[in-house]
Amino acid sequence: MKRVKIISDSTCDLTKELINELNIEIIPLYVNFNEESYFDGVNLSVEEMYKLVEIKNTLPKTAAPSPGAFYEAFKKYLDQGYEVVYLGIGSKFSATFSVANVAKQMLANDNIYLIDSQNLSSGTGLLLLKAAKFAQMGMTGKEIQIQIEKLVPKVRSQFVIDTLEYLYKGGRLNALSALVGGMLRVKPIIKVREGVMAVGKKGRGSIKNGINLMLDEVFQEKDQIDPEFLMITHSLADESREYIETRVKDEIKIKNIYNTSAGCVISSHCGKGTIGVLYILK
Repeated sequence: MKRVKIISDSTCDLTKELINELNIEIIPLYVNFNEESYFDGVNLSVEEMYKLVEIKNTLPKTAAPSPGAFYEAFKKYLDQGYEVVYLGIGSKFSATFSVANVAKQMLANDNIYLIDSQNLSSGTGLLLLKAAKFAQMGMTGKEIQIQIEKLVPKVRSQFVIDTLEYLYKGGRLNALSALVGGMLRVKPIIKVREGVMAVGKKGRGSIKNGINLMLDEVFQEKDQIDPEFLMITHSLADESREYIETRVKDEIKIKNIYNTSAGCVISSHCGKGTIGVLYILK
């Protein structure tokens, strides 16, 4: 029986410890400040990225890895006799999935299985945890693909945005909305559903008000949450993370709560202080 290698990209926002423990190969996306190009999480940290944003007064542009990066990663493991399962950022959020498909076509190998997570950040990470578990159980690449695709619509990802500046500068919010949001100190809840982002309820005032709104919605479906694991993912928001973790532990029986940090690509789109709760429904 062939071994299975799980490959993802840097937007999955899993901790280095989990990535190493589960033996997942990570292909980084690009983070570009004009002529300066960096690899997400390799030679640019989130803290460094935010400093560059302040210095340059501009947001970076993010870009998918090259077909060659996927080609080399896929080929390396195929040559070692592995089946390859790639599971990364959703196809509607980035060209990354399409680029992976180009590499698959270049290799013309049926032992490569591509899964569209229809998600981002640790919403993808949750599916990777499941995929790695299935691989350890001895499932084939095809079996893993089938099982993960059943779970894709059950992933729930929601984030509270602390500042509208990054959404505005990134072209995702018009100037009037940004102005009104700043005046009212709106803390919108962004949800990922069916492969796209949508704005949910909007907290006003402190970030804690937005977090409480988000948690109220999470707790409404606590009996439907897969108890295996839950993610709390944030961009430099440790104080909020501690508050959320305490409340989640009081309300939901979860075997593993993972605290993870959003990488440069995700942070460049949502901004400092963003924090989310992500899980899979039974």
